Amino acid sequence: MQLDPQGVAPEDLSHAGSVVDKAIEYMMEQKIAPISIASALLGGALGLLARSMDDRAIGHVLRSALASVENGELRESRPAPPTMPPSA
Repeated sequence: MQLDPQGVAPEDLSHAGSVVDKAIEYMMEQKIAPISIASALLGGALGLLARSMDDRAIGHVLRSALASVENGELRESRPAPPTMPPSA
Protein backbone atom coordinates (compact mmCIF):
# COMPACT_ATOMS: atom_id res chain seq x y z
CA MET A 1 0.00 0.00 0.00
CA GLN A 2 1.16 3.48 -0.78
CA LEU A 3 0.06 6.86 0.44
CA ASP A 4 -2.12 8.71 -2.02
CA PRO A 5 -0.61 11.75 -3.81
CA GLN A 6 -1.92 14.03 -1.05
CA GLY A 7 -0.06 12.00 1.62
CA VAL A 8 -3.25 10.60 3.14
CA ALA A 9 -3.11 7.07 4.55
CA PRO A 10 -5.17 4.41 2.78
CA GLU A 11 -8.66 3.89 4.17
CA ASP A 12 -7.92 0.30 5.21
CA LEU A 13 -5.25 1.50 7.66
CA SER A 14 -7.82 1.73 10.47
CA HIS A 15 -8.93 -1.84 9.83
CA ALA A 16 -5.34 -3.09 9.79
CA GLY A 17 -4.67 -1.22 13.04
CA SER A 18 -7.67 -2.84 14.69
CA VAL A 19 -6.50 -6.30 13.65
CA VAL A 20 -3.03 -5.62 15.06
CA ASP A 21 -4.54 -4.28 18.32
CA LYS A 22 -6.54 -7.51 18.70
CA ALA A 23 -3.44 -9.60 18.02
CA ILE A 24 -1.52 -7.66 20.68
CA GLU A 25 -4.37 -8.06 23.15
CA TYR A 26 -4.43 -11.82 22.50
CA MET A 27 -0.65 -12.15 22.97
CA MET A 28 -0.80 -10.16 26.23
CA GLU A 29 -3.53 -12.52 27.47
CA GLN A 30 -1.17 -15.40 26.60
CA LYS A 31 1.42 -13.78 28.92
CA ILE A 32 3.89 -13.08 26.12
CA ALA A 33 6.37 -10.41 27.21
CA PRO A 34 5.72 -6.97 25.68
CA ILE A 35 9.27 -6.78 24.28
CA SER A 36 8.75 -10.14 22.54
CA ILE A 37 5.44 -8.98 21.06
CA ALA A 38 6.95 -5.70 19.89
CA SER A 39 10.02 -7.41 18.43
CA ALA A 40 7.89 -9.92 16.52
CA LEU A 41 5.62 -7.17 15.18
CA LEU A 42 8.57 -5.01 14.17
CA GLY A 43 10.29 -7.94 12.46
CA GLY A 44 7.11 -8.79 10.60
CA ALA A 45 6.59 -5.16 9.59
CA LEU A 46 10.14 -4.85 8.29
CA GLY A 47 9.72 -8.07 6.32
CA LEU A 48 6.52 -6.77 4.77
CA LEU A 49 8.14 -3.44 3.92
CA ALA A 50 11.08 -5.27 2.34
CA ARG A 51 8.69 -7.15 0.06
CA SER A 52 6.81 -4.03 -0.99
CA MET A 53 9.27 -1.09 -0.95
CA ASP A 54 12.84 -0.35 -1.93
CA ASP A 55 15.53 0.23 0.69
CA ARG A 56 15.41 4.01 0.35
CA ALA A 57 11.66 4.10 1.02
CA ILE A 58 12.08 1.79 4.03
CA GLY A 59 14.77 4.12 5.36
CA HIS A 60 12.35 7.05 5.03
CA VAL A 61 9.69 5.15 7.01
CA LEU A 62 12.20 4.28 9.74
CA ARG A 63 13.57 7.84 9.92
CA SER A 64 10.02 9.13 10.26
CA ALA A 65 9.35 6.67 13.08
CA LEU A 66 12.58 7.69 14.82
CA ALA A 67 11.65 11.36 14.53
CA SER A 68 8.31 10.60 16.21
CA VAL A 69 10.14 8.96 19.12
CA GLU A 70 12.66 11.78 19.41
CA ASN A 71 9.88 14.41 19.31
CA GLY A 72 8.11 12.74 22.22
CA GLU A 73 5.05 11.72 20.21
CA LEU A 74 5.03 8.24 21.78
CA ARG A 75 5.62 9.49 25.31
CA GLU A 76 1.93 10.27 25.82
CA SER A 77 1.04 6.59 25.34
CA ARG A 78 3.19 5.56 28.31
CA PRO A 79 1.75 5.52 31.81
CA ALA A 80 2.94 8.42 33.94
CA PRO A 81 5.62 7.50 36.47
CA PRO A 82 4.39 7.40 40.07
CA THR A 83 4.79 10.69 41.87
CA MET A 84 6.58 10.85 45.19
CA PRO A 85 4.94 12.79 48.00
CA PRO A 86 6.96 15.81 49.12
CA SER A 87 9.33 14.95 51.96
CA ALA A 88 8.88 16.75 55.21
